[in-house]
Amino acid sequence: MRAGDATHDALLAVLDEVMDPEVPVLSVRELGIVRDVDVDAAGTVTVTVTPTYSGCPAIRVIEQDILAALDQAGYPDARVRTTYAPAWTTDWIAPEAKAKLKAYGIAPPGRASSDGDLVQLLRRRAAAQCPYCDSYDTELRSEFGSTACKAICWCRNCRQPFEEFKSI
Repeated sequence: MRAGDATHDALLAVLDEVMDPEVPVLSVRELGIVRDVDVDAAGTVTVTVTPTYSGCPAIRVIEQDILAALDQAGYPDARVRTTYAPAWTTDWIAPEAKAKLKAYGIAPPGRASSDGDLVQLLRRRAAAQCPYCDSYDTELRSEFGSTACKAICWCRNCRQPFEEFKSI
């Protein structure tokens, strides 16, 4: 493809192939990191991304992977614009992507948005559902897993450790 031939859907299809380096079962689009794709009058592609965390260590790798994929697809002058507002939320992960997380052995996040509900200051964390046996008889072992966006849990039913993608 050439820059003059850029269509929104074609660009999104390229980004569908860019996998998240920390959760390689999901593309950056499925994870909700890609917020927008734009092509200006000169044909320059700009991809807007929102990191999962403001200090996400993988965001530079993600940006490089996006630019490399677009370059390979014929968009050598593409740019990545990183924005922190609105803040990324796990609610941007589609149900199909959450199913992929579960199949990969990571408990998917639950609903994070309160939609105007009051947030309790001292609330008990809901038990994660085990991705292996579907039991809720699980316990949190560590608030941080292999990445800051995941926690380590233990299933009392099947006795398997697993990671949970935190709801934020």
